[in-house]
Amino acid sequence: MNLFTDIRSLVLDSLAAMQAAGDLPEGLSFDNVTVEPPRDPAHGDMATNAAMVLAKPASLKPRDIADALAARLVADERITLAEVAGPGFLNLRLAGGLWQGVVKAALTEGTAYGKSEMGQGARVNVEYVSANPTGPLHVGHTRGAVFGDALASLLAYAGYDVTREYYINDGGAQVDVLARSVYLRYLEAHGQEVAFEDGTYPGDYLIEVGEALKDKVGDAYVDEPEEVWLAEIRTFGTEAMMALIRADLAMLGVEMDVFFSEKSLYGTGKIEAAIDSLRAKGLIYRGTLEPPKGKLPEDWEPREQTLFKSTAHGDDVDRPIQKSDGDWTYFAPDIAYHYDKVSRGFDALIDVFGADHGGYVKRMKAAVSALSDGTVPLDIKLCQLVKLFKNGEPFKMSKRAGTFIMLRDLVEQVGPDVTRFVMLTRKNDAPLDFDFDKVMEQSRDNPVFYVQYAHARVCSALRRAGEAGITTDDATLAAAVLSDMTHESELAVARKLAEWPRLVEIAARTNEPHRIAFFLYELASDLHGLYNRGNEESHLRFVQEDAPEVSQAKLALARAVAVVISAGLGILGVTPAEEMR
Repeated sequence: MNLFTDIRSLVLDSLAAMQAAGDLPEGLSFDNVTVEPPRDPAHGDMATNAAMVLAKPASLKPRDIADALAARLVADERITLAEVAGPGFLNLRLAGGLWQGVVKAALTEGTAYGKSEMGQGARVNVEYVSANPTGPLHVGHTRGAVFGDALASLLAYAGYDVTREYYINDGGAQVDVLARSVYLRYLEAHGQEVAFEDGTYPGDYLIEVGEALKDKVGDAYVDEPEEVWLAEIRTFGTEAMMALIRADLAMLGVEMDVFFSEKSLYGTGKIEAAIDSLRAKGLIYRGTLEPPKGKLPEDWEPREQTLFKSTAHGDDVDRPIQKSDGDWTYFAPDIAYHYDKVSRGFDALIDVFGADHGGYVKRMKAAVSALSDGTVPLDIKLCQLVKLFKNGEPFKMSKRAGTFIMLRDLVEQVGPDVTRFVMLTRKNDAPLDFDFDKVMEQSRDNPVFYVQYAHARVCSALRRAGEAGITTDDATLAAAVLSDMTHESELAVARKLAEWPRLVEIAARTNEPHRIAFFLYELASDLHGLYNRGNEESHLRFVQEDAPEVSQAKLALARAVAVVISAGLGILGVTPAEEMR
């Protein structure tokens, strides 16, 4: 059930009837006609912009369209009032039975209430985390992991066929640095003094890897030249790091469908095939790039290179894909990787990157547009940095990783549920402050607690009702008589419940899972507001032991809130709380 979709259909049918009657010209597009909650609830239950968006193409005054539309809408039993406001907005009041229907739908459909078929099974690839396999995941990776995982769940809830993918960057020079770092720990395991120089990784997490290598090969690599051990240790180290990364993701409740190795692109013809695809479209050429704008590095010199004509697909400048010495640039395997994704038949691609990849967006979008002939959209979401605070001061929890704070330290401090919810309390492209004092606080200012407490509060009311002998299963509550649900605090909750299916589709359409967290906080606020009013007005209390049928009606509304909170938290990867400790 999607009440907003139902009322929009009514508006569109009424507009079509106006066309048939000659009140509106034929040929108008209704695509931009919306039905949404009014900015001020005092103005009505819903509002439509129909008159405003149709006035110019219809060559009519907005109010004239609004007046005619209002007259048709009030003829429908679902609309009790249609009132023209301002230049031509139309505010609607809905019959009380519709709010009762929302509650019953939530109880009948359960966590499927709000699910959408909007995606129609379209195949979407969501690539996220994709950290270099050179160490454990840090706090910055945590935000991208949570965002990507919640986005994938949201899209699946909205009817898309989603693949979660991790791109293992194991083909670059950083993996050689990892191998050298593991070798130093290996020598250390043999009792030698070592020094971490030349950018090698000093983190303690490599101690166990060095010892494991010693257990595997003994002293075979001790004092041997690099060409003897580099390739073997690179593979050994990468596998060890990926095992560590998988364990980190598991702590956060993240499971990938696909781990794709960059290394698999080299020596297999896949890079060449991707570039040949672009060459066949006339997008690969030999040329010389202009110097960087605003500055001219001392070592810059004009050199002829193999370039991708990315400006033909919206980029600012063309991009080098092959150096003058014949080696591929770092961009070439990324093109090949996305060519592979396009070739796998995905209808849309989403990449979740860190904030430092902002300059990479246009070139990657251009590459996918070129590879797919514009048929496969690529959305790139950048996750801004996370700053940790405790006692009002920047907080660093561990130096075990060398220079960064690890995901596992964060999760061990506050748990996966808190970690995931807090990471979604800001839009992905906004900086996020993670305050340890705030996230452990039991107050309205802590959104995790506030939402969890709303769910737990409903569970507590259901337990009290059960102890009083009142039947509270969902089928019984769905059959409760809700005609007395007329108090403004109750209606506010029902209106918010009605927004849930619409909110899911908006969040999925914009790839913004933070909207789910925001909605849950607002719904929790309405539930807490109703509960607190019950302390002052006894007829609003969820449990009234001397009136079982009244209790069932009140609990039906409360339980519907718990159903939606459970569904929303499920999308975010957070477990609903049944009691607060």
